[in-house]
Parts: sequence; C-alpha cells; structure tokens
Amino acid sequence: MFAQIATLLIDFVGSFLVLLLLARFHFQWLRVPFRNPVGEVLLGLTSWIVLPARRVIPGLAGLDLATLVVAWAMQAFALWAQAWIMGAEPSALALVAVAGVDLLRFSVYILVFAVFMQVAFSWINPDAPAGPVFDLLTRPFLKPLRRYIPPVGRVDISPLVLLLILYVLLIPLNSLRLAAAML
Repeated sequence: MFAQIATLLIDFVGSFLVLLLLARFHFQWLRVPFRNPVGEVLLGLTSWIVLPARRVIPGLAGLDLATLVVAWAMQAFALWAQAWIMGAEPSALALVAVAGVDLLRFSVYILVFAVFMQVAFSWINPDAPAGPVFDLLTRPFLKPLRRYIPPVGRVDISPLVLLLILYVLLIPLNSLRLAAAML
C-alpha cells in the first residue's frame, strides 16, 4: 500500500514538473512570449532548476537545451525511483529510452491541451489574456491543415482533425514506450 502511494506521488510530481519544463521548452521553441499569465507561471515554477542548468548546458540553434535535458533527466529519475520502490532494476538504457519517448508523449499531450484551450477560448472568450498564448502554440500545427480543410459554414474543423492526428500518433508512441522498456 505504501509503495503504491509513493509511486503515485513520484509519478504525479515528476510528471507535473516534466510537463512544466516541456511547456517552457515549447514556448521558447515556438517563440511564444513569456509576458502573459501562462508564461509567467511557467517561468516562476521552473526557473529554480533551469537557470542553474543553463550554466552547464548551452543552447543549440536558439533552442533551450538545458530545459529539455533537465526534463529528460527528471523523467528518467522518476521512472528509476518508481521501479526502485517496486523492487525492479531497469537498465540505464531502458530508463533513458523510456524517458525520451515519454517526452514525446508529453509533448503531444501539451499540444492536445493547447488545442482544447484554444478552441474553448475562441468560442467562449476570444479576448481572454491567455487566448493568444494557446493560439500561438497551435498555429504552426493548424496552419498546414487549414490549407486543405475549408471551414464548414463558419466553423473551423481543423482543430478536430489535428486532435485525431495527435491521438493516432499516441498509439505508436505508446507501443514504442513498451518496446523501449524491454531494452
């Protein structure tokens, strides 16, 4: 019972921090400004670990590799801690591979969340302060679809198509995660 509680807590806290770090990385990658409520929360919750890591890990081609490496290491550590609590000893290669696949999966989850939020804001309150943030996060993925999918009436169905593509993408990623765990 205590092992299950500890595993749950490690999974929750680790996944939450990794998702925040990945969101910060995606903000920077997609050139979403941090001068908004969502960006300020991300900076406030992740700067304590990203800023020291930047002293050691340089950026590459304008990408904040320190954030990505810290997210990867944190996910690998969370997986190791969960396995250790359960009495398993996975190989280092399996931990690194599964953590890498998890970063891809979590990135898809972040995009799914951003699409839902962008659609909700566009319908409910297009002038909300966080609305443009989610629009900037989803625009690079929706723009190619909008070239081929015309609106139905006045309704843009490209977010629905993007969600379908993302959920289909999660199927091979989940299979890849299982295969990586066997290393």
